[in-house]
Amino acid sequence: MVLEKNTLIEVKNLKKYFPVRKDIFLGKVQYIKAVDDISFHINEGETLGLVGESGCGKSTLGRTIIRLYDSTEGDVFYKGKNISRMKEKDIKPYRRKMQVVFQDPYASLNPRMTVDQLIKEPLSIHNIGSEKERSERVYELLEKVGLNPSYFNRYAHEFSGGQRQRIGIARALAINPEFILCDEPISALDVSIQAQVVNMLEELQNEMGLTYLFIAHDLSMVRHISHRIGVMYLGKLVELADSNELYNRPAHPYTQALLSSIPVPDPRLAKSKIKTILEGDVPSPLNPPSGCKFRTRCKYATAKCAEIEPQMKDIGGGHMAACHLFD
Repeated sequence: MVLEKNTLIEVKNLKKYFPVRKDIFLGKVQYIKAVDDISFHINEGETLGLVGESGCGKSTLGRTIIRLYDSTEGDVFYKGKNISRMKEKDIKPYRRKMQVVFQDPYASLNPRMTVDQLIKEPLSIHNIGSEKERSERVYELLEKVGLNPSYFNRYAHEFSGGQRQRIGIARALAINPEFILCDEPISALDVSIQAQVVNMLEELQNEMGLTYLFIAHDLSMVRHISHRIGVMYLGKLVELADSNELYNRPAHPYTQALLSSIPVPDPRLAKSKIKTILEGDVPSPLNPPSGCKFRTRCKYATAKCAEIEPQMKDIGGGHMAACHLFD
């Protein structure tokens, strides 16, 4: 697939902090810095993968971009328009262009609504088409995601997990969006179903010119579907590169450790594989380390890492990394 070079989404210095509790002695409110000063862009027709340990802020970043959460600071531009500070009446047209496929296909579907009602709901909200046209759209979308159109009057509990996720994808496609946030859309599915869903997402992208932010834990699956991949750690983006470049030449020590944890199906190759084992636990997000947040688990850490926070820099060919090893 040939990618468009036009930027669809640009994120600049985005922050999302959640107040947790007030320090009784200091009289200050403590914050979890779920997204802490992140900048990147996504091109039209591109899939940007986002990986990292649980709790690193991947889902919060995605939801802040599409305005399910309001940002604490920073800006999000959609085709050059700053949507991060828009009022609800002004952002409604952009909500039509940005949709989301959630992690849990059962929790994201109203159990009291039929498939027909679930897929028609976004069409009704945006006043698209007549009742007949909406019904035709439901049949069309069910076929597109590999479900029998005769299922339109069934409820979510009557389907398997993979089928429910297909319904969620059909609902996201209902209003012809340009951008879809895929928030760990395959993590709750069986392995055999995961491949089917990912292949379907790729086919839909080629057919409809969609742009994805694909969040997942499965590093091998992320490599398969993504054009570029970003790596997050404790609310920070620590590396960003072309998919093959990242997997073949990981620069940040955290990325190296993540990639070394990918299982190898061949036992002989697995024995010879050099593994990077992370030491220690993930620091508390309420009290992160000074300087580089990864330094407490990094074998290359120096005094400079404790004093100065590394900034993202181009280490060659658009490969970005935030590490003092490249200063």
